[in-house]
Amino acid sequence: MSVARPTIHDVAARAGVSKSLVSLALRGSPAVADASRTAILAAAAELGYRPNAAARSLAARSSRTVGVLVLDLHNPVFAEVLDGVLAEVRAHGYSTMVVTGLDPAIQTSEIDKLLEFQVEGLVLVSHRLAAAAVRAIATETPVAVVTRGDITGPGIDTVRNDDRLGAHLAVEYLVGLGHRRIAHIGGGDDPVAADRELGYRQAMVAAGLAQQVRVLPGSLDDAGGHGAATLALASRPRPTALFVANDFAAMGAMAAAVDAGLRVPRDVSVVGYDGTQLGALRSIGLTSIAQPLTEMGRLAAEGLFARIEGRRRRAQNLVLPAEVVVRSSTAPPAPARTE
Repeated sequence: MSVARPTIHDVAARAGVSKSLVSLALRGSPAVADASRTAILAAAAELGYRPNAAARSLAARSSRTVGVLVLDLHNPVFAEVLDGVLAEVRAHGYSTMVVTGLDPAIQTSEIDKLLEFQVEGLVLVSHRLAAAAVRAIATETPVAVVTRGDITGPGIDTVRNDDRLGAHLAVEYLVGLGHRRIAHIGGGDDPVAADRELGYRQAMVAAGLAQQVRVLPGSLDDAGGHGAATLALASRPRPTALFVANDFAAMGAMAAAVDAGLRVPRDVSVVGYDGTQLGALRSIGLTSIAQPLTEMGRLAAEGLFARIEGRRRRAQNLVLPAEVVVRSSTAPPAPARTE
């Protein structure tokens, strides 16, 4: 038999005050005298009273909750973006409901559930939702989309990195080291991966290396990077450098080099994209085009609150710069090295 949970009326009776005074005290209102606040908090603690968030939301007509959709928590990129979102949400005294899912149909279902809970805004950290679906969601609640810039419209903030420019930085860095045979391992049909591939192609042409352009289809995970790198490293002439669509796949490419009996970076250099904390581990040491991932998440939530709180009406589109973070996975090609 379940035990009835104590109510706000029970707390009021125990403390000898009105229900409205209990409500004010639990919200931290300065209108409550210190003696009354102490008695109310003591009564709540003795009874084990926990405020009913749903009832409080109905009374205030505000859930004080932000929903967050994250594509894949196994990918460190999304986890780092989420860190920034959560920090900003907490700073505003709101709660967060986080859902995840790789399939667009699952994502849509999860978002519907968030909207049923009357979240006051949504942060979408996903590449796979159709633009039309995001625009439809934005008619119901403020939306901020992180890591993609192909969706704009009323009610939709975007925060992203310039992926084409980042790919240019990767190629320019490798060319500066002396590499000419630079292959790119792509990330499939993902919009972000498509921009990085286009940036690679443009940068190779700009460097006078149009004849060296080579793209191997892969995916944004370690298995995709490993498979594509295995093919690239078995070809002749072998690439001296691999620019990979993201860090996760780049780690798979590094493993493929080891499996092929090659040394990174002496035999082949590897550059990833994202600048994740995982790639920074000493045992990995991945050179990467780093996005300010945590800051992107924070800015997305900050922009969302500006609209939730009525401080800004129009959506904004932020593009943040990337930078080359050099670690131990890159070096000049072997012929150019001095022993």
